[in-house]
Amino acid sequence: MSEAQPLDLDSRFLAAAIRLGRLSLGEAAPNPAVGAIAVKDGAIVGRGRTAIGGRPHAETAALAEAGDRARGGTLYVSLEPCAHHGRTPPCADAIVDAGIARVVMPIRDPDQRVDGKGVAKLRAAGIEVREGLLAEAAEEAHQGYLMRTIEGRPYVLLKLAVSADEGIGLKGSGQIAITGPLARRHVQALRSRVDAILVGAGTLRADDPLLTCRLPGLMARSPVRAVLSRSGVLPEHAKMFVAGPDTWVLSPRPPSLVMQELMEARDGALRWLVLNGEGDNVGAALARLGTAGINTLMVEGGAQTAAAFLEAGLVDELLLFRSSADLGGERIAAFANGPVSDMIAPFRAVERRRFGPDDFIRYKRAA
Repeated sequence: MSEAQPLDLDSRFLAAAIRLGRLSLGEAAPNPAVGAIAVKDGAIVGRGRTAIGGRPHAETAALAEAGDRARGGTLYVSLEPCAHHGRTPPCADAIVDAGIARVVMPIRDPDQRVDGKGVAKLRAAGIEVREGLLAEAAEEAHQGYLMRTIEGRPYVLLKLAVSADEGIGLKGSGQIAITGPLARRHVQALRSRVDAILVGAGTLRADDPLLTCRLPGLMARSPVRAVLSRSGVLPEHAKMFVAGPDTWVLSPRPPSLVMQELMEARDGALRWLVLNGEGDNVGAALARLGTAGINTLMVEGGAQTAAAFLEAGLVDELLLFRSSADLGGERIAAFANGPVSDMIAPFRAVERRRFGPDDFIRYKRAA
């Protein structure tokens, strides 16, 4: 017998499953960051979220924790359970075998191997399936996976820090801090929730950034670091080439002999991904990253790279940090072709925060 929950409890438990899944953002790719909660007699008996690298799946983790207590209960899951054999058996089969009576899910998985097949398998086994609840929240939680699965590219976040007079740096000064420590800590936290960070070759040469997450407890969550280079000519001793997490170079040109030697020395931690077309073809770069399993990409610099993504219409969210201080006449303008206000015209503000003296606004591309 199915233990039907009141509708408000369905919303509460499903919202909790969506929040649980979001904890796996930045470490579940290429899989979606799914959350699952098993409930019996109104009490949670099992929780699970997608593990590092995508295995085990959230549903099997929740059912394993619940054990026999799952029988006759309800499973709340933030995405349609898979129905195909991959590195693990289908989650839909595990749900049937566990004796779950009812499944509540917000949206279907657009992967052609799953789309509707998981629901069909559950219903064929006599399991009640409620779908469509909290669909908008689930779509936002899975936006990277959905973008890569449907469009073949990562969901793109463009992070931009500008001074009060719209500068992003000082000529000849290398890397400088535009915003204060609280804003920079927030950027570190954002890094822990994306699959890759990308900079242009100019930023690599000028700033030699490390691009890791350096917050205590989150250092292991540093994403893949990507460099976009048209020429393929890069400083071999850059920090990200010789230490830290995986680094990928995206270029239409093959690596030099020196870079090949460095790649061999890094034993797979440094990869060279050859693009079709020109190195500043951001569409080709995103397609290549999508093929490599990157769900969410944060673009961090510099001005030329940011402008290329914006002009190509390939920015899904703009994360704008604005300092209260001016940089002065020697500043490097955020955009050569106009003020920041022109660049954000296609977006709408969805979040506003304050980090000490700095403002933060998150924009999403208008529908």
